[in-house]
Amino acid sequence: MEVHNVVKRYSGHTALDGVSINVGKGRVFGLLGPNGAGKTTLIRIINRITMPDEGEVTIDGHALRADDVYNIGYLPEERGLYKKMKVGEQALYLARLKGLGKEEATRRLRWWFDKFDINPWWNKKVEELSKGMQQKVQFVVTVLHEPQLMIFDEPFSGFDPVNADLLKREILELKDKGHTIIFSTHNMGSVEEICDDIALINHSKVVLDGSVLDVRSHYRTGLYEIIAGGGLQSSGCFEVLSTSPSHGCCKYLIRKNDRECSNSLLLGELAKQVEIYSFAEQTPSMNDIFLKVVGGQDLEIADYGK
Repeated sequence: MEVHNVVKRYSGHTALDGVSINVGKGRVFGLLGPNGAGKTTLIRIINRITMPDEGEVTIDGHALRADDVYNIGYLPEERGLYKKMKVGEQALYLARLKGLGKEEATRRLRWWFDKFDINPWWNKKVEELSKGMQQKVQFVVTVLHEPQLMIFDEPFSGFDPVNADLLKREILELKDKGHTIIFSTHNMGSVEEICDDIALINHSKVVLDGSVLDVRSHYRTGLYEIIAGGGLQSSGCFEVLSTSPSHGCCKYLIRKNDRECSNSLLLGELAKQVEIYSFAEQTPSMNDIFLKVVGGQDLEIADYGK
């Protein structure tokens, strides 16, 4: 799926300003940004709930059509189950809206309800379920018709760690089966665990995009933690920033002075001085990068080699 230069305005407010993203088939794409950045507006456009003022969305090379929504599963941040309806009745109703026949929808629902251990709630009213249980029902309804594109907006809201992990594993399994997934969240830890690519929207514009590995590599700080025996001194390749004792050895925080110096060369320079027991690069997390790009906060040590 591709979004080309999409613009959306509301009463003098520009929600999206020339936004373009490319979501690869069979990949998990993280749509990130602070509150009010424009993420939900973009998701609503992809679902044809609203239309862009400029630009277009294409799926498999053709402009988004009305019937494409049957091949999209959408789990919104604001849940929409009817509180007074029975769980099974409502799930069956929503499944049939996506084109499934009653018999097939019932078979698939029973399979998913059994997998998520919610079959006993089939004849209970939605209002009798906890927030997490309601979330499970909505997830099932979102994926039941096996759409090519699945969109999850804050899917872990209301989940305890055990059920959040269950949902993460289900999302990765869906990806392994070839489904394309757009995943919107404020939880940067989840982004690192399940996303292949990301786009960060801030003030209605895409300010950062690419694969998670490439983005983290771009913001590398050149910091390394070394545990070694002996005394380590700065050299032309690296600078020792701090030293502390560690179980009879020494723990060093060093900074590589030259981006072109490979880790192999760095290890060679270190080995000339000390016996190395541990060597680990301190790569910034996606949360660190989010704060730097959106909030203007510095990483622990400023970017090097620039």
